Order: sequence, then C-alpha cells, then structure tokens
Amino acid sequence: MKLEEAKEKYIQTWGTLATNWGINRTMAQVHALLLAEGKPLSTDEVMEVLQISRGNANMNLRNLLEWGIIKKELIKGDRKEYFVAERDMWFLFKQLVKERKKREIEPILNSIAELKIVDEDTEEAKRFTDLMKEMESVTGKVFNIMDLAIKSDDHWLVGKITNLLK
Repeated sequence: MKLEEAKEKYIQTWGTLATNWGINRTMAQVHALLLAEGKPLSTDEVMEVLQISRGNANMNLRNLLEWGIIKKELIKGDRKEYFVAERDMWFLFKQLVKERKKREIEPILNSIAELKIVDEDTEEAKRFTDLMKEMESVTGKVFNIMDLAIKSDDHWLVGKITNLLK
C-alpha cells in the first residue's frame, strides 16, 4: 500500500472508530490528519484534504484545542494559524480519558447523587435508592480508575493492569 493511500485509510478508519466512542467523526478525522502529517497544517490545508467547510474545520480544530490534544503553532512570516497534534501517545491517551471523565462520568455521578435522595419511605423508594447507590458505587470506581490512568505514567498503569489480568 502506498503511503498516501495508507494515510487516507487511517484518517477514515480513525473517524469511523471515533463514532463508536461517541466522538464526532470529523473531529477524529481532523485529529488523525494532523497526527499522520506530522507537520503543522493550516485551516485551509485541513479543509482541502478533508473536503470540509471552513466552519466545520474551525469548530473541530477549536474542540481539539480544548481537549488539549493539538496545539497552535506560529510560522515566522506567515499570518495563518497552524496546528499540530500531540504525538506522545501516552499523553494523548491520558487527555482523552480526562475529557471523557469530565464530560461523561462526572455528570453521571452528579445526577446519581441528586437522584438517590427520595423523600418517600416505601419499599419501591428503597429499591430505587439502593439501585442509585449501587450505580454510584460502580460509577465511582470507574471514576477512580480513570483518575489513576490520568495521574499515572505508562509503566505503572500497564503493570497494574497486567497484575489485574493475572
């Protein structure tokens, strides 16, 4: 397979996989493009390669900046903004986990904390509050695991996961 064909397939595959994880397909494709290129790209270049609108490119580049997985880079003598992807895969993994935790797990924990407070003293209310407490416990454990992944270095976490699998 030729390099350009492999890059194109990678960008398409990364976009498709991302939708399975609840991430916008175009955002993942922009990220994959920046990873695959390995050099700073302007908004215009991203638009041209992916065949997307300026608004779509700007929105997804802004989201990737917010997630902390790409950075702006200035090129001397050029007024355009250029973007590069973080290439440290462990850092990238931790950033993705951090964002997922913030966007998904924290809101669930907040909702459950509110839902488990029921002002009724019936058997049905007790079953419901017990269910919420159990959900809070499991979700809290997921939260703690994600927190460990974010705070760890790669060797420590891989060692812990290996020990769990034994």
